[in-house]
Amino acid sequence: MNMTSENPRLRFAPSPTGALHIGGARTALYNWLEAHHEGGALVLRIEDTDRERSTAENVEQILDALRWLELDWDEGPISQASRAERHAAALKQLRASGAAFRDAAAGKDVEAWKAGHGAGRGYRGTPTEEAGAAVRLRVPDEGATVVVDLIRGPISFPNASYDDFVIARGDDTVLYNFAVAIDDAEMGITDVVRGDDHLSNTPKQLLVLAALGHEPPRYAHLPLLHGPDGKKLSKRHGAASVQELRDAGYLPAAVRNYLALLGWGTDDDTTLMSTAELVRRFRVTDVGKAAAIFDEKKLRWLNGRFMREMPLEEYIAAVAAHLDRDPADPALRAACEIVQEKAQTLEEVWPLIGFLFEPPVADEVAWRKVMKPDSGPMLAAAADALASVEPFDPEAIEAALAPVLDRFEVKAGKLYQPIRVAITGGSVSPGIFESISALGREKTLERVAAAVERLAAAATDE
Repeated sequence: MNMTSENPRLRFAPSPTGALHIGGARTALYNWLEAHHEGGALVLRIEDTDRERSTAENVEQILDALRWLELDWDEGPISQASRAERHAAALKQLRASGAAFRDAAAGKDVEAWKAGHGAGRGYRGTPTEEAGAAVRLRVPDEGATVVVDLIRGPISFPNASYDDFVIARGDDTVLYNFAVAIDDAEMGITDVVRGDDHLSNTPKQLLVLAALGHEPPRYAHLPLLHGPDGKKLSKRHGAASVQELRDAGYLPAAVRNYLALLGWGTDDDTTLMSTAELVRRFRVTDVGKAAAIFDEKKLRWLNGRFMREMPLEEYIAAVAAHLDRDPADPALRAACEIVQEKAQTLEEVWPLIGFLFEPPVADEVAWRKVMKPDSGPMLAAAADALASVEPFDPEAIEAALAPVLDRFEVKAGKLYQPIRVAITGGSVSPGIFESISALGREKTLERVAAAVERLAAAATDE
């Protein structure tokens, strides 16, 4: 990305104030893809100067999310708070040069100054030696600060409209825009890729860098994520954090693929891409300007594609990890073999295969819908047909049940749905023949017999 550097350096710099949300995860991914595409380095910096909210638990949430997404980093995690001495040294340098100064003005004083100097004019401070006064950066009266954005193009901010803004509190603890600018410069960051909610901060950071004589990095401000309703992405649109996506049963590779497509795409509109292909094809300069739409339904569809195309051994391992089961269990292998084409997330797997491991609990709505007065005789005939099937595999089971359809002159659903409800408890399962085969003859006949008995008892009660 950086035309002037053979080894670009990018950074992902989250504030540890809670879980890593989907927008932050996309920012991390774009930085990771760009660094890998360009053969550069990715620095993980934790912007933890808000000591009350920046807890060890919140930091671990971010690291846990990045590890699950399989997004590694080359340097870090570096605590911004641990760099307080470097920030103090830069602040001292600016004060010594006159580029920064103490100013005792309070909020009401700034408002009064602006009222007397015309609309659109930024506050210009008055230096003081008063102890405990905040430190402001001297902003030029003329000209403009230009953000050369890789996505949006050049954006000009007139200097006259900016206040001499505060860069440190009265006790000399520095504020966000100052610390970020110093860290980017001293860590050799060449390219900053972040959300466009930070665009308003960029001119201030450029002014700090200019005052210190540092070359600025290049910037790319990503459009924010919206939900399908066009409103800013929030909890109401579904999963809000990376951990929620993990718990909902999404695959890291599918999440990476989907997040990459939120604002970026290929010329040939390729949708399903391996991570290696994403690295090869991604360029942050190809990201669009419009807000991207996060739609969990599309993520589920894409995740389903990934799950269906996984090698069986990988699929079994993923299901076993999600369900906390032994991947070497033959029953789990049999279950995975019949469910892989059906489930779209790992969380959907257990409801579809649970009947193989535990006696099913009947879905009464499904029972009432499917079980009719003539279901009992058909189920009994199906049990007779299955009793002697050899081998007990899907092909032989289908062949054995076909004459039952002919005998009762019914369509497949009239027979197979009652069998499905009898053996699984519900009306949704993997393929019926595969389900019967995986369950085995003994359990299948037991459950069908129980369903026949229940139907008979209900008929007697009537």
